[in-house]
This record gives sequence, structure tokens and C-alpha cells, in this order.
Amino acid sequence: MNILTSCKYQCMSIRCLLILLVMATSCSVSKNSKKAVGKDPGAGIENALLWSVSGKGLSAPSYVYGTIHMICKEDFLFSNTLKEKIAESQHIYLEIDMDDPTMIIKMASLAMMKDKSLKDLMSNSDYEMVSRYVKDSLGMPMMMINKMKPIALMSLLYTRMLPCSSNESYEQKFVEIAKASKKEVKGLETIEAQMAVFDKIPDSLEAKMILEMIRTMPEQRKQLVDMVDSYKKEDLTKLSNQMSESPEWKGFEDILLANRNRNWIPIIEAAMKQGSQMFAVGAGHLPGKEGVINLLRDAGYRVTPIQQKDN
Repeated sequence: MNILTSCKYQCMSIRCLLILLVMATSCSVSKNSKKAVGKDPGAGIENALLWSVSGKGLSAPSYVYGTIHMICKEDFLFSNTLKEKIAESQHIYLEIDMDDPTMIIKMASLAMMKDKSLKDLMSNSDYEMVSRYVKDSLGMPMMMINKMKPIALMSLLYTRMLPCSSNESYEQKFVEIAKASKKEVKGLETIEAQMAVFDKIPDSLEAKMILEMIRTMPEQRKQLVDMVDSYKKEDLTKLSNQMSESPEWKGFEDILLANRNRNWIPIIEAAMKQGSQMFAVGAGHLPGKEGVINLLRDAGYRVTPIQQKDN
């Protein structure tokens, strides 16, 4: 595949790939939310997307916001309260630095398999089925993406889960606001580290997930619509429980969610000591005993939900 063509399609899928970091970690989130109801009440948090972090000697509060990485344009909400908190912040931290001009090229390279292809991971009949679906739904010949890692193809397929032709990205909105207000965008982890998370999951398992996704697309679309509704209502508890319906990633909870959350806390703490900051990460990273909110509380900070208003 021509590298320029590969890069073109990777540009299309960057925002889509990020949604996996909410949806793919669903088992870990739901496991912790169940503990909140039962034996481990410390795992439960209030239902909110926007949070204030203060105390422990901080000179000014910082803010944490839970995003959903891909959403229909008509469902996209960006409150005045959130805009005000961004204005108060010195920098904007996303999961990765999406303002990095080298990110697209890096991802184009990181998303490719070096010694095998998608065809090697499937039976002939399954590969033909996937090829037809890719051609019909994405308008792409399979030969254009045959060398992509399964996770990259999954990111493209996720664009077909939304019941709309036009979608929005909270991360892209944060980047746009940062540019307009001359704020620097930073990342809690590198694109290399983020892709390495998925590299720890066997390609053969991800290939099976692709087949399951295609075979159950109508059901998955309905589940995503329900999850978006919970997100718009800021109901993290219900959102976590809905995510538990996706068991494919069982056994990888720590590398997909908990380990990353723990790795982020020292970075968040160091940044907050320099002044007010805005941290925007997938909403699936917020709840649970090892979610960002409880980890910050365990570290001694006062973490308070903020009610969002549009006026």
C-alpha cells in the first residue's frame, strides 16, 4: 500500500480510534461500578462529567472532564460552564497531544503490521465477508487496509456504529479552543504508549472482535445510542453498567484502564502544582475504585462534581 494513501486513511481514523479507549475498557469500568453497589462503596462516585480538583496545597483549582470520543453532531453538547473552566486553565491535557503535527505520520506507521496481514488472521470465508463489508460500508478495497493492525480497522468500523452521517469530537473541540485562546495542548501519554496498550492484546483476538462487530452491528448501534443517552445525562453509573455488555476485552482490564489511570496521576499532580489545568479524558476513566476521581481523592485532593449550565 502506498504510504501516502495509508496516511490518508489513518487521518480519517484518528478520532475514531480514540473512542476505543472508552468502549474497549468497559469491562474494567463496569467491574468497579458493581463494587460500588456492593462490597466496595469507595468505588462509587457522584454522577458528573465535570469536576473540580483542589486542596493539598494547590494554589488554584484544576478541572477534570469526561469525554466521549465520537458522537453525532446533534448530540454534541459543550456547556458554558465547561468553556469558563477552560478559560481559567493554563493548559489543556488530553489523553494524547492531538495538536502534535507529527501524530498522523506516527500513527500511520504504528497502525501497520510488519510481518503479517489481516488475511493471515482469518479464514478465507471470514476474510471475504470482512472484505465485502469494508467495501460496502467504508467504500475501501480490502487491499488498501490489509496490512493494518486489527485495532486500526476496528477504529474505522466504529464510524459505522453512529446513527448519523456527521459526527463531532470533544477532543477536537478542545484543540480548537486551545488554538483560539493560545493555550498549549499536552498529552497524558504518547501516541506510542497508547498504541502499545493495544499491541499487548493478541491480533488474533482483535480479528475475532472485528468479525463479531460486523455480525452484530445493529445491536451494537443500539447499545451505542443508549450509552450516548446516558452520557448526555451525565449518568456515569448507568454508562458503566451499559458498558458491561461488551465482554470481549475481559482479562485486559488493567492494561486498558487501571494501569493507565495510575500512570496519569503523577503527571496530573505535577501539572496542577504549576497552576490551574484542564484534563479531558474518556468518561470511562472517571468512575471506579481505580478511576481518576477516586485515585485523586486517595492522593488527598478534594474532588468535587460541578453542575454544568448553558447560561
